[in-house]
Amino acid sequence: MDYQPLLEQIAADVAPLVGGGTPAEYIPALASVDPGQFGMAVADLDGKVYGVGDWQVPFSAQSITKVFALALALAEGGDSLWERVGREPSGNPFNSLVQLEYENGVPRNPFINAGALVVTDRLQTLTGDASSELLEFLRQESGNPELGFDAEVAASEQSHGDRNAALAHFMASYGNIDNPVPTLLDHYFWQCAIEMSCADLARAARFLARHGLRADGSRLLTRSEAKQVNAVMLTCGTYDAAGEFAYRVGLPGKSGVGGGIVAVVPGVCTLAVWSPGLDPHGNSVAGVAALDRFTTLTGLSVF
Repeated sequence: MDYQPLLEQIAADVAPLVGGGTPAEYIPALASVDPGQFGMAVADLDGKVYGVGDWQVPFSAQSITKVFALALALAEGGDSLWERVGREPSGNPFNSLVQLEYENGVPRNPFINAGALVVTDRLQTLTGDASSELLEFLRQESGNPELGFDAEVAASEQSHGDRNAALAHFMASYGNIDNPVPTLLDHYFWQCAIEMSCADLARAARFLARHGLRADGSRLLTRSEAKQVNAVMLTCGTYDAAGEFAYRVGLPGKSGVGGGIVAVVPGVCTLAVWSPGLDPHGNSVAGVAALDRFTTLTGLSVF
């Protein structure tokens, strides 16, 4: 299918929303990003990518990287990960401490910050260098060897990372963190500071549309594991607005406060969209609208 005319129509439809919302203000390096940018890309199963707008402009992937860290942790260490992190929507802000105390240091899901810290901790134990392993994986799957970390964003995260430190120390007090907290936080902040474009993200996520098969044809996840990751993306991937996202878009998706969203149509394609203006839940205003238009115009969804 030639997605190009469709993407151009979507870009025109959502143009009035671009610039709406507010960039992530609590991370200074993100607060200064021009909110008037918009890009969208679609990658088919063979890796052909179609794009519109700022689809080749690198941006801070932020929480979108949690999907790839989860996939690597499952591939390297198997289902034992689920003994340390749940699979249920949280209903609370992504950096909330409240539920952890009620639930004895076990985070609700791998996409809130506490859960992502557990996943990064597990990946660090399995690989010895979680952030570098993740970056190398993303380079291979995206086909872009130039992918890298944004040192300014990492430093910004580090200097405003007290809440994440509190989450990590709290879970460590329950025995749910294996590595030294400073080591874990360092890898987590660098992981969130990976820069990718819509084109990079759409290509890199294709293993989730290909039922676990990597770009080179080797198997990263079993078909069942790929289904599980997609399911958790659908129910937990857009912070505490996952129900609204499922209602509007109807696809597994993961957003980041850099303004990006990656979404999966299993067996068909992957999508990535970016526009820095966020709604109160931390999801891109124009990005969600663009994905909504995509599923409305194509009829492609998991429902």
